[in-house]
Amino acid sequence: MCEFCTQHGEGKIWYLQMKNYSEELLHADLSTQQRGVVGATTRFEWANRFWQGLIMPAITGVTEPEVAGFAPEPAAPPTQDEQVAQRKVEHFGQVLPIEDVEQVIDMVDSITRMPCGCRFVTTGKTDKRYCFGFGLDKWGILGKYPAAASSLEVLDKTEAKQYFRKFDQEGLIHSIWTGITPYVVGMCNCDHDCWAYKDYIEMRGAPNFFRAEYVCQVDWDQCTGCKECMSQCQFGAQFYSSALGKVYIDPGRCFGCGVCRAECANDAIRLIPRQSVPEVAEVW
Repeated sequence: MCEFCTQHGEGKIWYLQMKNYSEELLHADLSTQQRGVVGATTRFEWANRFWQGLIMPAITGVTEPEVAGFAPEPAAPPTQDEQVAQRKVEHFGQVLPIEDVEQVIDMVDSITRMPCGCRFVTTGKTDKRYCFGFGLDKWGILGKYPAAASSLEVLDKTEAKQYFRKFDQEGLIHSIWTGITPYVVGMCNCDHDCWAYKDYIEMRGAPNFFRAEYVCQVDWDQCTGCKECMSQCQFGAQFYSSALGKVYIDPGRCFGCGVCRAECANDAIRLIPRQSVPEVAEVW
């Protein structure tokens, strides 16, 4: 399992633990180390600044000036290892399949669909609502920013699941994100236009999310070689054998998102625990 499961899930999947969504965690004082990384005293303070700095621009179309209070940029740029260490403290994600998405939705009691800050950065568009925030009512966001109300959709669990299933069919990668780990602030649906994906996968930058707790595997007895699933893979993990007329998924490249299954008419692709595949059990 990923290191967050060990550190924040007692050996279970960390994002399926209710304590990581708690209001107590939201308002708890941060440690000295956490404060040094994020420049805030509580997750609640960080959440409001995150909203102002990333989400409000996506709603208004106006880039906000630098939000005061965050840790200043160091004189020397951090190494990739330092970047990853800082991201894991402040705002880090993990890929998860639709089954786990729906488990998370069943756990939370406040879901708000909102414009995607990443896509505003990469495309300048303010109407792309691929992000789902948790607990915005606890943050005070819904009442604090009335001008943003028209860009926010407060959803029930059924509505949220319907959106995620739609995005799954479209081949979008589901991801879950912390707001000062291990507190969970929401889930997103990522592709080429998502800055987190673009920076890490396309530009080969420092990782900003873990692979899923699973990998995908093709059942060759069921695979007809139609290749429809290959159009769904955002990680270049699928390959076609013309000699065998079958698709193969490289576990070393697979992030375990599972969206390739949506295009398989024969249910030939299944998710298996990453830990059950020795060659990638520790590849995150």
